[in-house]
Parts: sequence; structure tokens; C-alpha cells
Amino acid sequence: MAENTKKWEDAGRRYRTYIKLEKRLSANTVESYMRDLRQFAHFILRQWDLPPRKVEREMIERYMERLYERGREKTSQARNLSGIRSFYNFLLLEEKIESSPAEFIETPKFGRQLPDILTTEEIDRIIATIDTSTPKGRRDSAMLEVLYSCGLRVSELTSLRLSDLFFGEGYIRVIGKGDKQRLVPVSTAARRKIQHWLDDRREMAEKCKNEEAVFLNNRGGKLTRVMIFTIIKQATLKAGIDKQISPHTFRHSFATHLLEGGASIRQVQEMLGHESIITTEIYTHLDNKHLRRTVEEHLPMKGY
Repeated sequence: MAENTKKWEDAGRRYRTYIKLEKRLSANTVESYMRDLRQFAHFILRQWDLPPRKVEREMIERYMERLYERGREKTSQARNLSGIRSFYNFLLLEEKIESSPAEFIETPKFGRQLPDILTTEEIDRIIATIDTSTPKGRRDSAMLEVLYSCGLRVSELTSLRLSDLFFGEGYIRVIGKGDKQRLVPVSTAARRKIQHWLDDRREMAEKCKNEEAVFLNNRGGKLTRVMIFTIIKQATLKAGIDKQISPHTFRHSFATHLLEGGASIRQVQEMLGHESIITTEIYTHLDNKHLRRTVEEHLPMKGY
């Protein structure tokens, strides 16, 4: 067992370096993946005393059954399987194995509680409450349009820089978790509103303090998460919408509307910048019996 234990440890060290430096996962995610891998390795060593490259599909399935028998939540089971897949994909890249034993194992199905979802009509109502006769109003209107139509996390919105705007190409560059970059199509409505706000922003040049952020507060600094939450809360109350709304609600609504509009789960994963498609799959259980809504006005992704 000692020899095979060393092989797991050696592979684990190389894998940690890979997901930390190459995949650029956050420190917490790295530790979570490594903890799950150690538990899986312990199971394989105890049951069969095999090195990583000798593991077979049936052994992984038995491990997943063990997690189920021990009462692990399906979300935890899915995360474990995602980590095992990631580890064996790494071994494929290293050419240590010819095929992944985790490739065709079915992900545990689970129903995760989604927060309230806004309809396109409700989003229109929220944005329409903003008084665009003032610079602040033009900023807030543009900000909410981008938050929804690009499916951004609130941290991605506050970090959006002038150099990230590629309106000629119809994209914005988004810096997501782990400093990963992705290009996201930006709608005509969002481009128009951002441009109006940028006209106001230029007049604030003396206050900007060399700040590159697109959306600024009245002192020329970056907006905070709390400020954006407050803006959304006030607009939601004015719109008379009785739902628990946060900045992330706009992102959930964006993903839901993309799926309703015909986008695939893989396309939505890319748009949202999810590391694992398991995270995106929470949307696939939504009730789609109602007719698909037309969302082109906000979303440039119809037929994407």
C-alpha cells in the first residue's frame, strides 16, 4: 500500500499545482478539490490498493454509492464527481492514462432551490423606475441593464473597466473568479445606455482619481456591492415587485431566459463563466411548459 499511496500523493501534488497555477482556481476551491481527492484516494487504497492510473469506472461508481449510503447531499456527491473528473482529465493531459474512468459516469440529479426569478417584464419595470434625467440615473440604468443582459456577478460589474469595453466588436471583457477572463456579447440597449453614462463620466474626470472602473460613485471611486444592492432594492420597491431580489437575481434571470430562448446548457455555462457545468445544471429543472418569451431586446444571445 505504501508504494501506491506515494503515487497518489505525487499525482496529487502535481494536480494541486495545475489547478492553482494553470486553472487559477481560488484557494478555497483548491482546498475543496484536494480534500475530496484525498478521501477518494483513501477509499481506493483501502478497497483495492491501486494507483490512480489503475482505477476503473466501476470503482468510482462504488465510491459514489458509498457517498450516497453515508447520507451525503446530492450537491456534495456532484461536487465530488466533478473533482474526480477534473483529476482524471489532468492525468489525460499528462498522458498518464489513455482514457478517463470518470468520463461516462452520470452526475447525481438534484433539485436545488433557486432564488426568485424575474420575468423580462419585471426587469423592464425595475429599470423603468430609474430617473434617467440625472447622471446618477443614467449610470444606474446602464448598470442594471449590463448586470442583467450580460449575466454578471456583482463583483464583475464593479470591476468592469473602460479597457474592457469592445463595443465595435459587440463584446465586453469580464474578469471572473480566479481572474479568469471571458468575452460576453453586450446588447444594443446596454451599449446605448453605457455610452450615455460615459458622456456624464467624462465630465467627472477631475474626480476620477485615475479610476478605470466604468461605473463610479459621486466621489469618482468604484461602486461597492452594498451600493448596488441598495439601488436594486429601491428600484424593486418602486416597481411594486414583491420578491426577494438581489444583484444575483439578475444573473439567475439572465440564465433562465437564455435557456427559455433556446440556448444550450453548455452555452449558458460559458456565458456565466462557471468552472463546472454542474453549477449551471441547477437551471435545467425549471418548468418550461409555458411559451418561450422573446428576449432579444435585452439579450443578444438568441440563436447563440
